[in-house]
Amino acid sequence: HVQLVESGGGLVQAGGSLRLSCAASGRTFSSLTIGWFLQAPRKEREFVAAISWSGAPTYYADSVKGRFTISRDNSKNTVYLQMSTVAPEDTAVYYCAARRTGFCVDYVSYDYWGQGTQVTVSS
Repeated sequence: HVQLVESGGGLVQAGGSLRLSCAASGRTFSSLTIGWFLQAPRKEREFVAAISWSGAPTYYADSVKGRFTISRDNSKNTVYLQMSTVAPEDTAVYYCAARRTGFCVDYVSYDYWGQGTQVTVSS
């Protein structure tokens, strides 16, 4: 199976930037799609961005397109979410997740999950 560990969350002012990391471990990574999701208190988990382990293509929710960038470093088995021009509505717990293959925006379809990292954007 795949183990995922998020890091990089914290406090940031509106308009600032933050980079989240998702370190993956397991037997194989080449067929995976890695997604980032957010979950605000008492709300459903929602899609943020996703990337194939090959690095292309990438996908973004409309709400973050142009502000957030997903990337990966296969040599480090790590996927990043670069968050720029953050806003208070971006405040949430951010999770990385993995599907065995193929892109999907539905969180239910992802097979493996990290523990989440809190991002708080102050105004």
